[in-house]
Amino acid sequence: MVRALAAAAAEGDRSENAEYTYRKKQLGEIDRRVRYLSKRLESLRIVDDVPSDPDAVFFGAWVEVEDAANGQCHRYRIVGPDETDARKGWISIDSPLARAMLNKRVGDEFEVALPAGTEHMAVVAIEYPPRPEA
Repeated sequence: MVRALAAAAAEGDRSENAEYTYRKKQLGEIDRRVRYLSKRLESLRIVDDVPSDPDAVFFGAWVEVEDAANGQCHRYRIVGPDETDARKGWISIDSPLARAMLNKRVGDEFEVALPAGTEHMAVVAIEYPPRPEA
């Protein structure tokens, strides 16, 4: 990125150089992201233990829920806010769905307010990833 910025700067008058302006903006965005991630690293904590009660939903759990309205099952993993990935089914622990599932057990029913409206769901299965071998 720095080389691209230097190459754009070498093209001449910077006040009318769109490539220079674009590269400078890109570099600023990268710098902001690096600063943000550096600050986040200080507060992150790796959780690699199964909770003391693996029969309840906690951080790191894979949870299968059934939608009471249509009987469809969905599988989610509760992760940190920086790890969310809807394609993988990874939802943030800060999301309304994850908060509604916390401390529930297989067979427990719950309600969650989602953008599409209130949903009624039931916990079908809870699973924790195996502990990594040291």
